[in-house]
Amino acid sequence: MKDYIYELKMKVRDYECDLQGIVNNANYQHYIEHTRHEFLAAVGLSFARLHEEGVDPVVARLTISFKTPLRSGEEFVSKLNLCKDGIKYVFYQDIYRLSDMKTIIKSVVECVCIIDGKLRTSELFDRTFTPYFQT
Repeated sequence: MKDYIYELKMKVRDYECDLQGIVNNANYQHYIEHTRHEFLAAVGLSFARLHEEGVDPVVARLTISFKTPLRSGEEFVSKLNLCKDGIKYVFYQDIYRLSDMKTIIKSVVECVCIIDGKLRTSELFDRTFTPYFQT
């Protein structure tokens, strides 16, 4: 997949870095999660409202390949693709440093939906995401 359906620009904050002066690995999960939540908002879905309605999208599997570290103050863009695989919604999320568009991470996030306490496919997500699904 080369085209992205959504992107979000962000900037590294000092407290996200470790003693080595680079972004701590766990913070990349925050960046990509924030990107998914902002994508949901952009397509008219509220993560909090979904929960109130008994729809809980959850991460089932996450893989991250770390390519180049980010440092404090650097700006970056988090980009997202989406496809469906059975009951899973698979997000392909990559982060690039804005100054040179160097690849920072490449990740794949497999999400499933728990609806009213049961693992199910989401008709709402299918209807909302179908125009965005990449093959």
